[in-house]
Amino acid sequence: MPIIHAGGRDLIITDNLLIEYLDDFIKQIIDANVKRILLLPPDHTRLYSKAGFITDYLYRILSKDCEIDIMPALGTHVPMNEKQLHMMFGNNIPTNVYLPHRWRDDLKELGIIPGSRLSELSEGKVDYEVQIAVNKILFDGNYDRIISIGQIVPHEVIGMANYTKNILIGIGGGDSIHKSHFLGAVAGMEGIMGQIDTPVRRILNEGFEKYLSHLPIYFIHTVLEKVGDEMLLRGFYAGQDETTFSEAAKLSQQCNINLLDKPIKKAVVYLDPKEFSSTWLGNKAIYRTRMAMADNGELIILAPKVETFGEDPEIDKLIREFGYKGTHRTLQSLKESSQLANNLSAAAHLIHGSSEGRFSITYCPGHLSQTEIESVGFQYAELDEVLEKYPIQTFQDGFNTLENGEEIFYVSNPAAGLWAVKNKFYNS
Repeated sequence: MPIIHAGGRDLIITDNLLIEYLDDFIKQIIDANVKRILLLPPDHTRLYSKAGFITDYLYRILSKDCEIDIMPALGTHVPMNEKQLHMMFGNNIPTNVYLPHRWRDDLKELGIIPGSRLSELSEGKVDYEVQIAVNKILFDGNYDRIISIGQIVPHEVIGMANYTKNILIGIGGGDSIHKSHFLGAVAGMEGIMGQIDTPVRRILNEGFEKYLSHLPIYFIHTVLEKVGDEMLLRGFYAGQDETTFSEAAKLSQQCNINLLDKPIKKAVVYLDPKEFSSTWLGNKAIYRTRMAMADNGELIILAPKVETFGEDPEIDKLIREFGYKGTHRTLQSLKESSQLANNLSAAAHLIHGSSEGRFSITYCPGHLSQTEIESVGFQYAELDEVLEKYPIQTFQDGFNTLENGEEIFYVSNPAAGLWAVKNKFYNS
């Protein structure tokens, strides 16, 4: 049964109102028998999700009577350091409360989704089985309540982020991470992004329902909208069932999908140094704008903190070796490299990060060299020179016309939404 469904395109949820919702949530799910609680928030790559505020508040209130553990749902991301933990969650939570998720280890294998189901959902493109596994702490920690916290936003692999993804990918194992990503790639990301019902979503929901639905897991979903320089909280949805997710996702479609009347000839996308330190994360600049880019258009990515390709050393090595060379080259490499075949999420990422030759991609990193950038298939430009040419501090999100008449489409945070030409997006 739903607990709290509060949201609307015209609703602004202030911090005080958010605290009222959280107090109501606590009242409904916590009683005297609840002694141990696990919180599963996102990491700092969802800095503007309100998940940090929510996690901090839940800890401060619930730790008065309960033992609290916090495990950021990292997926394959690099574990957060102390500075990032404080930036995301504030200074009230002792660092020993945070537990790492080691996605290659510390797993409990639960069962499989058969290859026949993958074949059905992918229209025969893949037929491998998926091993469902999660961090063993979900079962070994003897938790009375497990609270998954996160933001609903369009996503390149699953359609809309969060819900069961926060469990089966965020604290999941390599098999489900790799194969769900590759399923999304072969199913076609342009038909997945921003959609509520997708093949990857079905796999994760079915795995959760079969192996994890008996656990005391509750979900908190936020929906935010970027308005000017502000991120406004439009929705707060808390509950255990799929309706809680789907209602939040419908609101996210309204708030976070930007449909354009014409394609973009030149886009400039900025990657906030607090969120983006790798192309694994920063390629959201490509994913989220690709359905809006004109053929032969130009995408320029301003990446002052990007200093590596992968979040994981092994995946970083694979990106450097095979590059963002398009679907055909990646599928050929899969046949030739057992290492890439054993890291299907990396192969999916290589497909996602290519424009398939339809538009050019120029990276302007603060740390990676020209040789490194060009070796993986991108064009390179000096960050300072591009910032001088395009004074983004004077830009507004959307179309901007420069003094010389050039039209630039500016995106200040690609993680906040999805951009598409109207005739390229189907709303499910």
